[in-house]
Amino acid sequence: MPGIGVLDLEQVDVLPEELARLAPRDHSRRDLFHEFPGNESADPTRTLFHALGAWRIESGFRDLPGAPELRMAAYQFLGGRARQLHDHLCCKRVENGGVVAWHRDYSYWTWTCPVGHLTCWIAFDDVTMENGSLYQVPGSRRYGLLPITGLKGDMHAVGEVLDDEQREAFVSSVLIELERGCALFQHSLMRHGSHENGSLRLRRAVVLNVVKDAVRSDPGACQGGDSEGLPVPSRDEPLAGQFHPALFAAEKEPAEEVSTVVTIEDLREGAGDAPSRS
Repeated sequence: MPGIGVLDLEQVDVLPEELARLAPRDHSRRDLFHEFPGNESADPTRTLFHALGAWRIESGFRDLPGAPELRMAAYQFLGGRARQLHDHLCCKRVENGGVVAWHRDYSYWTWTCPVGHLTCWIAFDDVTMENGSLYQVPGSRRYGLLPITGLKGDMHAVGEVLDDEQREAFVSSVLIELERGCALFQHSLMRHGSHENGSLRLRRAVVLNVVKDAVRSDPGACQGGDSEGLPVPSRDEPLAGQFHPALFAAEKEPAEEVSTVVTIEDLREGAGDAPSRS
């Protein structure tokens, strides 16, 4: 299974316990969630638990973005100082877990610009085809921004806004299976989705959404509803402050650590082999 191990055994036990405490609709601190629709599935016979803002309520989720593997990956992929956008809980229950239709994360984040976003999808359970694993469409980040066709209901609604070549690319979609405690990092324009969970195993996950420090607010450009429950800054203000804390700021890290980091951009520019760590 692909993926990068980011949680130790203790964390991968504690975080699902916190998720279980957060899931009830009568949660005493529900008002602290940015968004809490509960069941996000369009099919009444299916369930898909969805909520934004767990980091504001439970200590484990609050500490999660500080995990060294996450902080370093964000710095490397984004090529500089990184900040938290928000977190997102997603749980498919046994036997009737609903679909998450083909979509691109940035379609719901157009209230922030320019594109400098990273999605980190972390599995709390082993994720396979049987319990609703992720699928990606290689090369789909190059399609440009397309109209939103929804996250629920018709898995293939996206076909309405694709040309023939783009539609053909879905034939080569890639199954992503993950072990519990492992993470998948993906570009915010990568087209992805997941099918039903018809198995007897839960499929629980948290998604951390991260932005580069240069990303600013542009509320007028919002396509989706992802900004409705968030404290959106005024136009052209940078994402910062208590709602978007810095995860990795090179100027505040130990110099000897930062000097060993090679970013993705460095590698693209032919910076040579990554320095070795002692």
